[in-house]
Amino acid sequence: MKILIADDHDLLRDTLVMFLDNEGNIETVTAGDLDSALKEVDRATTRFDLIMLDYNMPGMSGLKGLKSAMEYAGGQRVALMSGMATRSVAEEALALGAAGFMPKNLSAKSFVNAVRFMAMGEQYAPIDFMTADDESKAPNPLAEKLSRRELQVLEGLSKGKSNKEIARDLDLQEPTIKLHVKTLYRKIGAGNRTQAALIAKEEGLF
Repeated sequence: MKILIADDHDLLRDTLVMFLDNEGNIETVTAGDLDSALKEVDRATTRFDLIMLDYNMPGMSGLKGLKSAMEYAGGQRVALMSGMATRSVAEEALALGAAGFMPKNLSAKSFVNAVRFMAMGEQYAPIDFMTADDESKAPNPLAEKLSRRELQVLEGLSKGKSNKEIARDLDLQEPTIKLHVKTLYRKIGAGNRTQAALIAKEEGLF
């Protein structure tokens, strides 16, 4: 089985690859944005059983990127994954013919099972997500603990960025970023950058 995973969060992408590699019979290829993913489609000597695209990564523009990728893939199955998209987005993706919609807070076992299910030609979306209230869905409990700026810093950590890079992105001083990092560690119960990023992933925040 050959799977393409496209996501701009390095840590999350590596974690998903690890889940699949542990199965022993799944070949994974990765990309960090839509353009890179399409280049991998061109470069591949054999077709992908499944192409997985992050809803919010560079180049996607939401469902426009999904449509473009489905057309470009020429019949190869394309799925959408996200930690923030609403049920209505998932429903529209499925209506467009996507192989499925995967929330990023799936367990490792559920993730692998969903990938196999979609690669075999079935359409997947978790029942609990699709039956939950959409716009009135409860806010993410982890996000509720953090300020807007702390969320931005945590997103930078999840992408593997240094304090200096995050400071540049947010147009802040590096000492300010260090203070935000220290505060958010305390709020979410993290001991280091990697742990903070994993907690954010497990909670489906990014």
